[in-house]
Amino acid sequence: MAKAYDHLFKLLLIGDSGVGKTCLIIRFAEDNFTSTYISTIGIDFKIRTVEIEGKKIKLQVWDTAGQERFKTITTAYYRGAMGIILVYDITDEKSFENIQNWMKSIKENASAGVERLLIGNKCDMESKRKVQREDAEKLAKEYGIRFFETSAKSSVNVEEAFNTLARDILLKTSRKAGQSSKPSLDLGSQKKGSSKCSVA
Repeated sequence: MAKAYDHLFKLLLIGDSGVGKTCLIIRFAEDNFTSTYISTIGIDFKIRTVEIEGKKIKLQVWDTAGQERFKTITTAYYRGAMGIILVYDITDEKSFENIQNWMKSIKENASAGVERLLIGNKCDMESKRKVQREDAEKLAKEYGIRFFETSAKSSVNVEEAFNTLARDILLKTSRKAGQSSKPSLDLGSQKKGSSKCSVA
């Protein structure tokens, strides 16, 4: 029987409590949004299969609790993660400042060379913005990673962010396997999450 997918990628969302990690995952996996906030206890995951470069990619997206007391649980989940999404809330400066700590955590716990991506969530709340896009772009550049501003609520850039990360992992794994993916593929020309965040 044919396998239902070509690759299985484990993705991990990390960031402070309340930045919208669970909402992003639910929006991506189920195209749904709920505004009732229930803090994630420990760890949970959702699955969605996407098609990229003609390959079926099964994404196992792990949601982690942002609270300090769950730090010990989450360290175990870094292992085996092929992509990590760091999430902050554009209306919460502290959550952005803490990205540096989460980066340290990746360095200490994740496998070397894991693909990373930065997300500034809740960009539908422009009037409450505390973190400027330029600052986040600068930080992403420092770390050499991609950056998207998203809104789980109005579904802006959520799909793009996850798919971009999956594509980057796919390219890396096919390069490793020596069957280097179409060399003409220019990732630079991709929309870098540029679509303006507007509430639908």
